[in-house]
Amino acid sequence: MATFQQTSSQHGHGRTYEDDLRLAHVIADQVDSMTMSRFKAVDLHVETKPDDSPVSDADRGAEEFIRAQLARARTRDAIVGEEFGEAGSGARRWIIDPIDGTKNFVRGVPVWATLIALADGDEVVMGLVSAPALGRRWWAAKGSGAWTGKSIAAASRMHVSGVQSLSDASFVYSSLAGWEERDKLNGFLDLTRECWRTRGFGDFWSYMLVAEGAADVAAEPELELYDMAALVPIVTEAGGRFTSLDGVDGPWGGNALATNGHLHDKALVYLG
Repeated sequence: MATFQQTSSQHGHGRTYEDDLRLAHVIADQVDSMTMSRFKAVDLHVETKPDDSPVSDADRGAEEFIRAQLARARTRDAIVGEEFGEAGSGARRWIIDPIDGTKNFVRGVPVWATLIALADGDEVVMGLVSAPALGRRWWAAKGSGAWTGKSIAAASRMHVSGVQSLSDASFVYSSLAGWEERDKLNGFLDLTRECWRTRGFGDFWSYMLVAEGAADVAAEPELELYDMAALVPIVTEAGGRFTSLDGVDGPWGGNALATNGHLHDKALVYLG
């Protein structure tokens, strides 16, 4: 296993992003224990939010814990989370999704993760994805590459694939319904026909597969900032590209296309 080495990129508060990444790991270690203790729990309490999506006591408890830890460790930073909105102000914003894949979580499917990101101004400079039920974690900080492993000290560096033709590409996605609502279902289906292979892994995992080089294209038609922020630096530091379906870099467009870079413009023709 390679040893993770972080560059000493500085930002306005005099700390390095390495410090922020290490904090994210410490928080994720504790949150993993919390969420795993509620995964498949017989007394798990699930409610339906106004947007008809489910939320469990595990989601809320995990976000409350993350917010409390960040409030103590990063007093000047703002926090944006799925369950409790935005708190604080400032150029630096922590963007968190306590459980990405709640529908999987409440049904006992192990594909869910805690997402922790840090945006410095309009740039997401650090992201961590921890999927304890899969036994996997992925992370990246600006200028330091993308990594996967059990800890910062014992990690393997990730790189996107070198696939340059859609006919050789693996395309991963979440569902069909959103593409139909966006009136892009025909383009989506045309892209699936062009690709070598398609699979509906969904949520964060699609993008981690692109970062690892196991898949080449991932896309979703409707997402929130907290769904995407942590994914962006992991994909880009692995050598890939992450944009909206309009081709704008970053997690700000309400939807996502992530590729190995070689296939990005080709995929945008179908999905944009």
